[in-house]
Amino acid sequence: MIKDLVVAVAVGSERDVATDYALSVAAAFEAHVTGVAFAYEPTIPGTVLDGVVVDLVDTSLRESRNAAKTAAARFDKAGQNAGVSIDSRIVEVNLAGAGEVFGRIARRFDLSVVAQGEPDRRPAQDLIIEGALFQSGRPVIVVPYIQKSGLGLERVLLCWDGSRTAARAVGDAMPFLEQAKAVDIVIVATERAKSDEITGAAIAHHLARHGLAVDVKRIVASDIDVANAILSHAADSATDFIVMGGYGHSRLRELILGGATRGILQSMTVPTLMSH
Repeated sequence: MIKDLVVAVAVGSERDVATDYALSVAAAFEAHVTGVAFAYEPTIPGTVLDGVVVDLVDTSLRESRNAAKTAAARFDKAGQNAGVSIDSRIVEVNLAGAGEVFGRIARRFDLSVVAQGEPDRRPAQDLIIEGALFQSGRPVIVVPYIQKSGLGLERVLLCWDGSRTAARAVGDAMPFLEQAKAVDIVIVATERAKSDEITGAAIAHHLARHGLAVDVKRIVASDIDVANAILSHAADSATDFIVMGGYGHSRLRELILGGATRGILQSMTVPTLMSH
């Protein structure tokens, strides 16, 4: 049951895809939304600290606070216009600690909603996404920065590899799956596939017992990576929503060798619920 969610509000941007999407989710489930706007503390290198004028630091922090206040006010107005129950808060934090702070906040909600970072803001947004995934113990919906529509559940793509994180994602996404018109269980076959469970038959039977209309799709990805295979199928099938486990391998391994989670976060075109 989705009744209480939190969204990382866009600060310093007129367009806020995460807020718009979170409000649409709240409307679908008659849920409450809390908006968190970060006021970032100035980062001053220690080597130049002695030469920094105190007034300059104060000005930077004041501008950051004002930007957060503007973002929070915009969120409040959007929630009121949508007829959704909302509240907002401003949190002062340094950039490096924002992800961990947001993750701790998200522990008290059913799920969190975060925007994918635009190319020039991706490192900061990735910290918040990873904080939500690793620190909250709750699912997170990542919204593409190009997203224009609200929640759609005509066709949901469920990524399945038999892993613990995939199983967690299935359970966390059940309120969405139960509202979906159709669910594609997608297995991307690689040379490393060994288990019979990866065929998807068992998870398909499980979801069918919940009354869901499911279809198992097996994709052989011999010439493209897993993330591209998933996104290609999503585009071909007009998928509205993706469900997947997040970081089944370590973040360091995915950073060095690549991985489905990092690939989706970099190139996503569909809102994606991730669980870790």
